[in-house]
Amino acid sequence: MRVALFATCVNDALYPSTAIATVKILERLGVEVDFPAGQTCCGQPQFNTGYRQETEPLVRRMARAFKDYDHIVTPSGSCVAMIRDNYPRIAKKAQAEGRGDTLAHASDFLVPRTYELTEFLVDVLGVTDVGAYFPHTVTYHPSCHGLRMLGLGDRPRRLLEAVKGLELIELPGAQECCGFGGTFAVKNPDVSAAMGADKIHNSLSTGAGVLCGADNSCLMHLGGMLRRQNAPQRALHLAEILASTQEEPFA
Repeated sequence: MRVALFATCVNDALYPSTAIATVKILERLGVEVDFPAGQTCCGQPQFNTGYRQETEPLVRRMARAFKDYDHIVTPSGSCVAMIRDNYPRIAKKAQAEGRGDTLAHASDFLVPRTYELTEFLVDVLGVTDVGAYFPHTVTYHPSCHGLRMLGLGDRPRRLLEAVKGLELIELPGAQECCGFGGTFAVKNPDVSAAMGADKIHNSLSTGAGVLCGADNSCLMHLGGMLRRQNAPQRALHLAEILASTQEEPFA
């Protein structure tokens, strides 16, 4: 099977190790991974800030960049949710305004082909044990987009539970938002910080050494708070845990 990796802006700029980890997992499972060089942003920041028409060129660019692939995999639930939930809305608005069907064609192509990493592993490849080894205590934060918009359910947990050496500890208040919310954190910093503080309090109460998530945007927010507190816990993307093996353990 040949798939395309959609790295996302956040991972490309700040967390390239997550994109690399995603490739390692997929290749370990026998998947051939390509990285289309024409990919850029999915348009989520622009759309969430109210710039719908400025998002449209990015929708078209996404369709051009990934036109040769039946499966597009990304370690970011928020970007997948942007494509699945908002691309059809953008296309419908453009049609209603009499600006043609190109966005509808782009949306129709991308929506069924784009997968968040954990759902691709579980639903498409039919795998929960990816051969990972991570001898640490871990608590899992389900991000809002994955939890509420994609309905990832227990897929991330099933993958984590199959990791050798890993002890998964339940996170109190797991379904509560961490407070990041993209531009929400910029526009409402005090509320965002207060929500983040609650999440960090709950996470530290587990005694886990690692706070795991499937969206680096949330983990950037929470990881920054942990570092400023000099807390004995680190934030880490699920892909990096799943990429760790006994032969090549996560450093």
